[in-house]
Amino acid sequence: MRFQDLLAYKKGFDLAMQIFEMTKYFPKEEMYSLTDQIRRSSRSVTITISEAYRKREYPKHFHSKLTDADSENSETQGWLEYAFACKYIEEDKFIELTNQSIEIGKLINFMILNPHKFGVKTQ
Repeated sequence: MRFQDLLAYKKGFDLAMQIFEMTKYFPKEEMYSLTDQIRRSSRSVTITISEAYRKREYPKHFHSKLTDADSENSETQGWLEYAFACKYIEEDKFIELTNQSIEIGKLINFMILNPHKFGVKTQ
């Protein structure tokens, strides 16, 4: 299996691309703060999942990378809250993207709790 086939990766990639498209319309003064931060954290979720998958020979590294991915996912949720509070996105979009992020978190958590299903050798 390729890391691109992991459901958490696919959903994370989709969310990151939605955030990318959405942030194209954020104010220019947010370019180096909110826009940059939310793009970075949302992209980091999938990149860190891919690193975890490549580290599956080493259970502690797999776990560590996935907890990093979960942290980046939580950071993305925080930036979504700021985008909503600053009125850069509508409430329905905020709820939709936040729910997607919550689902991604559940998928990452499933990977953490079931490493053997992803090729990690457990004792």
